[in-house]
Amino acid sequence: MWSKLRSVAWHYRRALFIGVTPPLLLPLPLVIATKEACCAFVLLTMAVFWTTEVIPLPVTAMLPAILFPAFGIMTSSQVATAYFKDFHFLLVGVICLATSIQKWGLHRRAALRLVGAVGVQPALLTLGFMSGCGFLSMWVHNTSAVTMVMPIAEAVLRQVRRADDGGGRLAGEGPRRGRDDRGLQLDEIHVEKENEGSGEEHKLPEERSSSSSSSSSSSSSSSSDATQAACATAPPRDLMVGKAMCIGVAYASNIGGIATLPGTSPNLIFSEYLRQIYPECNCINFGKWLALCLPISVLMLLLTWAWLCWLFIGSDVRSLWRCGGELSEREKASRKVIRDEYRALGPMSGQEMFTQVVFLLMVLLWLTRSPGFFPGWASFFPRHADYVTDATVALVLGTLFFLVPAYGPSRKYESMITWEEFQASMPWEVALLVGGGFALAEGTKESGLSRWVSELLSPLGDLPPLATVAVACIIVTMVTELASNATTITIFLPILSPLAEGIHVNPLSVLIPATLCASFSFLLPASNPPNAVVFAYGHFSAADMVKAGLGANVIGLLAVLLAVSTWGVPLFSLDTYPDWAPPFNATAP
Repeated sequence: MWSKLRSVAWHYRRALFIGVTPPLLLPLPLVIATKEACCAFVLLTMAVFWTTEVIPLPVTAMLPAILFPAFGIMTSSQVATAYFKDFHFLLVGVICLATSIQKWGLHRRAALRLVGAVGVQPALLTLGFMSGCGFLSMWVHNTSAVTMVMPIAEAVLRQVRRADDGGGRLAGEGPRRGRDDRGLQLDEIHVEKENEGSGEEHKLPEERSSSSSSSSSSSSSSSSDATQAACATAPPRDLMVGKAMCIGVAYASNIGGIATLPGTSPNLIFSEYLRQIYPECNCINFGKWLALCLPISVLMLLLTWAWLCWLFIGSDVRSLWRCGGELSEREKASRKVIRDEYRALGPMSGQEMFTQVVFLLMVLLWLTRSPGFFPGWASFFPRHADYVTDATVALVLGTLFFLVPAYGPSRKYESMITWEEFQASMPWEVALLVGGGFALAEGTKESGLSRWVSELLSPLGDLPPLATVAVACIIVTMVTELASNATTITIFLPILSPLAEGIHVNPLSVLIPATLCASFSFLLPASNPPNAVVFAYGHFSAADMVKAGLGANVIGLLAVLLAVSTWGVPLFSLDTYPDWAPPFNATAP
């Protein structure tokens, strides 16, 4: 009897969450019945639904459009305007670029060039794949970066194992090939799901969607047997190299994404939130963000690589310091695979060249729009310099891909990308999810909930500011392991912003670290789609990722705290309370 009830409760757990959560929170709008309490009801309900994913994330994101007018917080038209912001145009332009990069294979050329330039020793090969994936994830969706790099890494690992067997057929090659094929098929399935609008940030676009939960759960069951088969047939040294390399690729996609504003959705959500809540703050742009976060990304990448090498490769790291000498069979095999893959690409096509030029031009225009230390090209519009944003640049250049012909006059006209290709890559779910976060943030401001939270948390001002930032970062890092990156930062921004005002510190000193930590989902295969994609290849177990992720999280937290305590201070004036934030006495009772 009890077992049957438990089985029914498990199968209908989503319905139970949906049926139980709102009634538990109903005393807020019914008993307290203030606008602040009503907005808190909406915020807490959305936080629970987003975290547990009992209903699709975009459906939860539409709750403000229903509940804010019902509670008298905002009119329906006001809520609707909050859903579509400058962020969405930036996303459209970036996805146009990412679609062209993937269609014409520029990503593969860049990844192979980076991997080949580093070296073929196991530790250096791991660094090469991490560097390649990290660089790609600065500009394209994190999951896309992983699916670009992992087939190359898989081919190298397979060739290394053949070399260890003297070029003959590997013992148990049949089962292992079955595993490899499953991994590659799962890889393609993930791409299709992402293209259909499943989850994070296309490039923007990271973070995890509801598809990651279903895909990672299926991949976990299929890959566990594959991992056991690999352990039974492959040499222990090869297994350790495979673990370090594959986990490193998954981590590098998140680490690289934080380096640029369009690199991952939490960055863009933060940027638009800042523009919405603090309209007079104009200190966040592509150049300043790159100056702050690129060193963080590089430092994290190197330290995480060293941690993975120590954890899995161990004494093999000593081979890094070997000068000259004959390459081993495994190193020759690795180099051969990389060279053959690169040569197979042939010379760079005209489509790749055009995409590369647009990419470089977009980055250059972002960097020079309003860098701060010189006027920038935005000063050419003196009467409305603030009207032009990074989204303007992305949209103009992204539109070129629909206008420029892909081939010469000898062939029928075809643009660089088609609307169907763009639509397949555009993460519409993320666009709606982020819009719901913007509406929620606007509601907390209109209802007065943000002021109430600010007053409630003002006693925390007695703590050292860095301690408060550290606690906030730890909490965000813990939550992002269970919820999607975009969801996590959407929940915490309306909470941490009034916290910073309440303790009278620069809001950027709290919001920037929290935004970066929202991307540190390193512990579990189901934490984000890149982890799930790599886990499906079967080279490591969930316990391996947990063990490696603990160290990666610590590295990330320390790197972020170091940045906001040192070079971030003069970059954003983090040590002073800014004029664009509400006066301190505005939050006093």
